[in-house]
Amino acid sequence: MLLELKELHTYYEESHILQGVSLNVDRGEIVCLLGRNGVGKSTTLKSIIGLVEPRSGQVVFKGRDIVGMPPYTIAKLGVGYVPEERRIFPTLTVRENLLMGIKPGQEGNGDRWTVEKVYKYFPALQARDKQKGGHLSGGEQQMLTIARTIMGNPEVLLIDEPTEGLAPLIVETVEEVIRDIHQHGTPILLVEQNMRVAVRLAGRIYVISKGTIVFQGTCEELNGAHEIREKYLEV
Repeated sequence: MLLELKELHTYYEESHILQGVSLNVDRGEIVCLLGRNGVGKSTTLKSIIGLVEPRSGQVVFKGRDIVGMPPYTIAKLGVGYVPEERRIFPTLTVRENLLMGIKPGQEGNGDRWTVEKVYKYFPALQARDKQKGGHLSGGEQQMLTIARTIMGNPEVLLIDEPTEGLAPLIVETVEEVIRDIHQHGTPILLVEQNMRVAVRLAGRIYVISKGTIVFQGTCEELNGAHEIREKYLEV
């Protein structure tokens, strides 16, 4: 198993946010963590990348427990993180933003992401090559954030709410980009609150509510779980 969460308990001060979350992502998969706002989805990703340290439980990546490591160490090990807030560099050009995603020692040969390869997947970014990041639309900034992260050639990609607040046409473009990255060989853990997006992209789905996993299964199984959908999801 490439990435496995085992009984994670994460707190913000005394607020018990994650209450025993367990899930896994293996090579070749897109897995979605689905649920309403404020139920612990983003906290799960932050617990993996080290922005929040769980009080108990394990995050096992390639057989190694990474809980307690700083985010930059976890990123160097091969975990890519696309935050919901996007956090591009607004005063840098699109190309400069992408170059900032390269990790030390990763320049070179092999089947690695380069600016040129990224532009094949993101032609809209290529057209904005010399524009500053702050001048891009919301959808373009979302694509730039994803593209900058994959420039670090992660072995697993965590993506937090990539379609939030985007127009339907841009949502389709972002979905296509996620599929392309997956087909390139990168497994993905995707956080979403939109069930339709999750079902179109993921092979397996976990549903979270109030910090607890309340469902896990395939898209077909979720489609048949009417009570789960009505109780825990916005459909």
